[in-house]
Amino acid sequence: MVGQLTKTERQFGLAIAVLVTLLGLAMAAAGRQDLLGVHGLIVVAFGVGAAFLVISGAHLPEPAKERLAHYYDDPIKVGIILSMIWAIFGLFIGVWVAALLAWPELTFDAAWSSFGRLRPVHTTSVIFGFGGNALIATSFHVMQRTSRARMPDQLSPWFVLIGYNLFCVLAASGYFIGITQSKEYAEAEWYADLWLVVVWVTYLVLYLRTLARRQEPHIYVANWYYLAFILVVAMLHIVNGLAMPISLASAKSYPIFSGVQDAMVQWWYGHNAVAFFLTAGFLGMMYYYLPTRAGRPIFSYRLSIISFWGITFFYMWAGSHHLHYTALPHWVQTLGMTFSVMLLVPSWASAANALLTLNGAWHKVRDDATLRFMMVAAVFYGLSTFEGSFLAIRSVNSLSHYTDWTVGHVHAGALGWVALITFGAIYAVVPKLWNRKSMYSWKLVEVHFWLALAGTLVYVFAMWNSGIIQGLMWRTYNESGTLAYSFLESMIAMHPYYVARTFGGLLFLTGAAVGFYNIWKTIKEAPAVQEETAPDRPATMPARVGTVEAGE
Repeated sequence: MVGQLTKTERQFGLAIAVLVTLLGLAMAAAGRQDLLGVHGLIVVAFGVGAAFLVISGAHLPEPAKERLAHYYDDPIKVGIILSMIWAIFGLFIGVWVAALLAWPELTFDAAWSSFGRLRPVHTTSVIFGFGGNALIATSFHVMQRTSRARMPDQLSPWFVLIGYNLFCVLAASGYFIGITQSKEYAEAEWYADLWLVVVWVTYLVLYLRTLARRQEPHIYVANWYYLAFILVVAMLHIVNGLAMPISLASAKSYPIFSGVQDAMVQWWYGHNAVAFFLTAGFLGMMYYYLPTRAGRPIFSYRLSIISFWGITFFYMWAGSHHLHYTALPHWVQTLGMTFSVMLLVPSWASAANALLTLNGAWHKVRDDATLRFMMVAAVFYGLSTFEGSFLAIRSVNSLSHYTDWTVGHVHAGALGWVALITFGAIYAVVPKLWNRKSMYSWKLVEVHFWLALAGTLVYVFAMWNSGIIQGLMWRTYNESGTLAYSFLESMIAMHPYYVARTFGGLLFLTGAAVGFYNIWKTIKEAPAVQEETAPDRPATMPARVGTVEAGE
């Protein structure tokens, strides 16, 4: 991996590793009496590890110029492995958190194992660890193939990948030890936020540099979605993360915004994190891997562009629908509700575009579990976006808000859309990256698909039932005008649904473990393709898999 670095890249890489190590030492020294010191030691470990990787390849000769005739896939491979590791870890914590709601005694006599700390560890690990690594890895893959151009250097991709995972480790470990800004989609500590800004700007610059070197004049639509994901997430992260540390020697900070302004900023961030991290990025994934796997061009390339601009514009205004019946001005709530309903048009356009692309290839969907992952993901995307627009309506929101219905809606999108399209993309790309004829076992891919689908359905249906019952119990009055049910009675009524949710999550976790085992065996044992038949050269790679010329 690191052996492909040039001498100049090694020097820069070593300088960055040394700088990170020094920063970690300064954090550890400054935070001797503060939790900041713990994170300082973690940063030191990352810096020393990075320096070791760079130095370990110092004896290797300068890479030959012929490497420029091949795509640079080593960071992609590592990103996929890291994504699956975060998936297993995050889903395990999620099952534990679900079990705690059904059986509260399943904890330890330690603060780190409390529900309040485990819950953000779960969300951060799954969303940012699993989803973020998958997005970074697949974006590196897609932008090279659709541009027919190698990434411009070997150091930037590693800095983005390793730096991003340092952020994820700091965030997850921070929740365990009790460091958090207490925000929705739990923001990490102020110094981790600053670090992510540096990493993310490098990511954006790397993406633009690669597109600038493209041999294909057309910028394929998947890159539009990936770029929107990178650019808008940077803006969201910076604004929502604005905070003033009490000192440079402390992990504690105070947010810039307060009161209803802080609530509005949090949900502007929170809903657009859904829009551009969990939607736009994964639509970029879908628009490349689904047509290439199906062997079909995108049904309508123009529709994908219209959908892109609709999603990009409408989503920015929708966050306030999470704050109905609050101190937020009524017109702002109505604005968010209106744009949320309008979002149904571009969202369904993308879902329909994906499903109509499969016309003429339904026999492949029947026989290929990898393509079935992507097809079902598109169905869940359409269903989740309809549900999201429906729940944004004020009268419906009065029943659903603060109930498990919202939890079911979120997981229909997170498990049914995000995770399934990611697993499908990973299964599609792993044999190509490692030059294998196929996955180690297609039967295990089938097993993973059915476990994931069953787990998602059990989970979502349990939460739909639980949430609607909760909402009805909380608003039922008796003849004297008082509440007919106490909160405790509503919690008792939820118990069987919480057991079902835990079972559904366990099925999904089991499927992810099967998938990780299959990927590992593919890398280690699956038969390889002959080198001369492996299409790895930019000059020979078809880029425009779904363009107007190819299919419309």
